[in-house]
Amino acid sequence: MTKVVAEDSTSDQLLPTRTARYLFFMKPMLLPETSDLDVASDLLTCCRHTALPVKSVTYHTHVEINLIKRGSVTYLYGGSEIQVGSGRLVTFWSAIPHQIVGATEDAQYYAMTIPVTWFLQCQLPKGFTHLILNGQVVVDPEVSNRVDYEMFERWVADLKLQQPARQRMVLLEVEARLLRLAVGLTEQQDPGRRDHNSPVVRDRANADRIRQMLCFIAKNYTEEITVELISRSVGFHPNYAMNLFRKTFGTTLVNYVTRHRVSHAQRLLASSDQKIVDVAMSSGFNSLSRFNDAFKRACGCSPREYRDRHFSMALN
Repeated sequence: MTKVVAEDSTSDQLLPTRTARYLFFMKPMLLPETSDLDVASDLLTCCRHTALPVKSVTYHTHVEINLIKRGSVTYLYGGSEIQVGSGRLVTFWSAIPHQIVGATEDAQYYAMTIPVTWFLQCQLPKGFTHLILNGQVVVDPEVSNRVDYEMFERWVADLKLQQPARQRMVLLEVEARLLRLAVGLTEQQDPGRRDHNSPVVRDRANADRIRQMLCFIAKNYTEEITVELISRSVGFHPNYAMNLFRKTFGTTLVNYVTRHRVSHAQRLLASSDQKIVDVAMSSGFNSLSRFNDAFKRACGCSPREYRDRHFSMALN
């Protein structure tokens, strides 16, 4: 059963976006060890936060919607700083670790987390769902108005009541708001395009198995994991697991794991002076040549070039 949390707080959660672009590819940061991913992924929360710079990174296996109410916030992703101004609503896959590194004194924002199992079954354009689950931060091309602020305030109040009926109302309103975001983004980029709205995964049991696979990968991607191990962790045949994963994410299990490993390496290259071979091994690669090839395909540069560009910025 979906758990519900609503509160006001000062928090280190963050809102990623880039004001000059509507899509920003997030690279995962170093994942802390945890055994609470399965619990966190089932939380439905809506909170009002005062943004403060923090030293730690956070990550969860759910989808997050953020709305900057006032001021601006600066976040760090894979060695890159991204500044967000007021009035921007963004949606992102929060399994990607993220960190606030700066904020104006008056910065406030709303943060909503929704269970990935529910998100997979929403009636949304598949292209939009794939963008989120593949690590894109999706930014609403329209600046938010009074209606959005009132809606987030209502969600905070409704979820405080811990009533199933109000939880259901919130989820329906969230789905409608995400659909408006997806349609608006599509119409701006391609006015003649009309995407069919349908859930990426229709079966709730399959959606929950996908969530479990994501948790398994997040906990173990630095180790020697295989498609067989991942599929076995949820009781699926490897072929079925691979097909279901590709249909859901628009990419393969192998590519998804590699992306996490490359992103882990980015974090180490930008924030430590470890030797490149040590970065490769601690990120889950079993050879330096494979690491170099995967890194260059994903980032367009070598690990050494990436460190030269980002190392000093991460220390400042």
